[in-house]
Amino acid sequence: MIPSMRDVSFLMPQGFVSLAYLEWGPGGGRPVICAHGLTRNARDFDALAGALSAAGRRVIAVDFPGRGRSAWLARGADYAYPIYLGALTALIARLDASEVDWIGTSLGGLAGLMLAAQPKTPIARLIVNDIGPFIPKAALERIASYVGQRMRFGTLAELEAQLRNVAAPFGPLSDAQWRHLAFHSAVADADGYRLHYDPAIAEAFRTTPPADVDLWQLWDRITCPTLVLRGADSDLLLRETAEQMTVRGPRARLVEIAGCGHAPALMASDQIATIAAFLGESDRC
Repeated sequence: MIPSMRDVSFLMPQGFVSLAYLEWGPGGGRPVICAHGLTRNARDFDALAGALSAAGRRVIAVDFPGRGRSAWLARGADYAYPIYLGALTALIARLDASEVDWIGTSLGGLAGLMLAAQPKTPIARLIVNDIGPFIPKAALERIASYVGQRMRFGTLAELEAQLRNVAAPFGPLSDAQWRHLAFHSAVADADGYRLHYDPAIAEAFRTTPPADVDLWQLWDRITCPTLVLRGADSDLLLRETAEQMTVRGPRARLVEIAGCGHAPALMASDQIATIAAFLGESDRC
């Protein structure tokens, strides 16, 4: 199934900004919003969205500001959660749905966590992929070491080789899956190819030294049914954090995915089946 390319505008102090998203459907029931990781984009969810939409769901995969087809922001400092949440709220309003289900990887999972913690949240079911309310400093230092580098590649094959190295923790992917991720991670320019995001998203890492992040106060406010996916080798979502997530706040269900670190790509059939089964359960607690 081929998704429709759509856009919605959200307001910044400098004016309106375009937020791009893909829509699979039409399908019935609550829309499912898929939100990607820090340097990724909506096309990461093609396999998952295709499977969910084939089963009758309306699926929306969003490009965060500065990624994919979404507009770059005027200031690097604006790549921050208050702006992201405002943009995502505009997207939810565009869908004309009182409730949505949320699947978020890393950055997208944190955004879902923050939205789900708000009073009268529209999020009915939440899936967070390899992220939680505690993020260790060491993992953020690792991400800061590569995010925002202005790399150029002579060919798509060179970009794919770099992606296979940096994103090896995504798990054991097929050659076709790596090619898919590489193709949608690339933008052609006069010098070859660059990665499909604004390097200025790294400004937060440069201006504020990495430190442990503690969002347990938000986690404890969440009441909707929640599924936590954890790469068994993850350095970002520690096992002890994931286990605490099952007894605090929404008392999430935890599924560990072998052979993955940060973060499972959600392209494997068993991962897709786990997500589909959770989304297919009864409504809110």
